[in-house]
Amino acid sequence: MPNSVHLAKYYKMMVPHKAGQGIKLLEHLQKSKVNLLAFLAFPEKNGKAQVDCVPVDPAKFTAAAKKAKWNIKGPKACFVIDDKDQVGAFVPYAAKLAKAKINIRAAAAVRGGAERCGVILWVNQRDVKKAAKALGAK
Repeated sequence: MPNSVHLAKYYKMMVPHKAGQGIKLLEHLQKSKVNLLAFLAFPEKNGKAQVDCVPVDPAKFTAAAKKAKWNIKGPKACFVIDDKDQVGAFVPYAAKLAKAKINIRAAAAVRGGAERCGVILWVNQRDVKKAAKALGAK
């Protein structure tokens, strides 16, 4: 499988930071047949957790969110990278952004099966077009 960089849409929402909230959200998406490219959740200082969802089909996600009465913000842009799992797999991408003088706001990487790895990364929204060009995003 070739390496790829995709410009994707993500949505964020705040949920109570307590046991069971994430599974409610994920089960609703499953029942609504919403497939995600990425999902990230982390606690905030206010007793809430921020949840970022990168759906395959943004329209299907927003319909499911509306049905559940979630207060979502977005869409905003992020990048989803699929690459071969190897030492330093993320380095060429970070180097391209550094060369273009684009700051990475956040990134998360995971090793997948079949010797693949994935990265989701965020840049300032004002830098998205420039980053897409630097990364050769589709």
